[in-house]
Amino acid sequence: MNIEDLLKQKSEWLRGIGPDSDIVVSSRIRLARNLRGYPFTHWGGDDEKAEIIEKIVTVCEKISRLKGALFLRINEISKVDRQFLVERHLMSREFGAEPEHKMLIISSDEVMSVMVNEEDHLRIQTMKSGFDLKNAWNIIDAFDEALAKELDFAYHDEFGYLTACPTNVGTGMRASVMLHLPSLVLTKQIDKILQAIAKLSLTTRGLYGEGTEASGNFFQISNQVTLGRSESELIEHISGMIGQVIEHERNARNALLEKNEARLKDRVWRAFGILKSSRIITSSETIDLLSSVRLGCDLNILPGMNTELLNELFIITQPAHLQKLEGKKLTPEERDLKRAQIIRERLNI
Repeated sequence: MNIEDLLKQKSEWLRGIGPDSDIVVSSRIRLARNLRGYPFTHWGGDDEKAEIIEKIVTVCEKISRLKGALFLRINEISKVDRQFLVERHLMSREFGAEPEHKMLIISSDEVMSVMVNEEDHLRIQTMKSGFDLKNAWNIIDAFDEALAKELDFAYHDEFGYLTACPTNVGTGMRASVMLHLPSLVLTKQIDKILQAIAKLSLTTRGLYGEGTEASGNFFQISNQVTLGRSESELIEHISGMIGQVIEHERNARNALLEKNEARLKDRVWRAFGILKSSRIITSSETIDLLSSVRLGCDLNILPGMNTELLNELFIITQPAHLQKLEGKKLTPEERDLKRAQIIRERLNI
C-alpha cells in the first residue's frame, strides 16, 4: 500500500453512510498516549524520538487491525503529500509542519490512523461515517488494549493518562462529530446552538479541527473535558447533545420547506447551476456551493443527485487532491481551472 492507493479509494469520513448521515458527516474518537520513561515530544531529543518510533512501529506491525497498513515517515514525503493527508483527515496540520522524527500509520480502510511524535508520543484516531461514535470507540478501545499489552503508557492512579497538554489528562480521549448544519445557519439559529453547546463543556471547530473556522456550514463538535469522567460517560454526553443538534437541524429544514420553499429551491438550483457551468472556481466557493447542493440532495430537491458523489467532490477538489490527480504541482489559478473541470465532469448527470 502507498499514498497513491489512497487516491483511488473513498475517504472514510465522506462515505455518506451510517446513522443520520444526511446531517452527521463523520464520527471520530482520538486517544492521546505517552510512553513511560520518555519526555514529552516537544522536550525529547532526536535519539529519544527515534526510539519511540521504533518501539511503536514494532508493536503496530504485529496488530491485526493494521494488517496491510501504510507506514510513512513524514520527512520522506512531499509537502503536497502532507497536505493530501491533512485533507483526508488522517493527520493534523501541525504534525506535517515539522516533519522530522515523525511517523504516520494508516489502516488500509482509512478508518484508523496513528500519529507518532505529535504533541504526544501517540495520537490514535478512528473515524466512521455518520453518527457512529460507539462503533468508533469499540475499534479504538480494542486497538488501545492491544498496544497496552506491549507498551508501558505514562499513567497516574489518580489523574489517569498523562499528556503533554493538561486538558487531555485523564482518559486522553476526544470524541468529535462533524455535522452539516446549513438550515440552522440559514435560519440564523446557529449562534444560539453553539453558545448552548459551549456551556456544556463542548467546543466547536471548523472542517479541519483546531484553529480552523467553519466553512461550507460544517461544524466539528467535541468534548473539552477528559478528566473525571469515563470514556463511556463522555461519549454518552456528547451523543446526547449531538442528538439534540440533529433534531434542531431537521426542524429548521422542515421550516424552510414550509415557509420558504421557493427561495430554498432557488438557492439549491442556483448553486448547482454555478457548479455545473463554471470554468474557474476557488476552493472556498466550491465548499459553500456544494453545501447548498448537498442540502438540496438531502431534501430531494435535486432529482438524480446522490450524497456519495457530492461528498467525493468535497475532497477531490481540495488543493492537494487536485495536484495528486494531475500528477504535478499546480499554481492557484491552475487549480481553480482544474477544480471547475472536474466538477463539470462529475455533475454531468
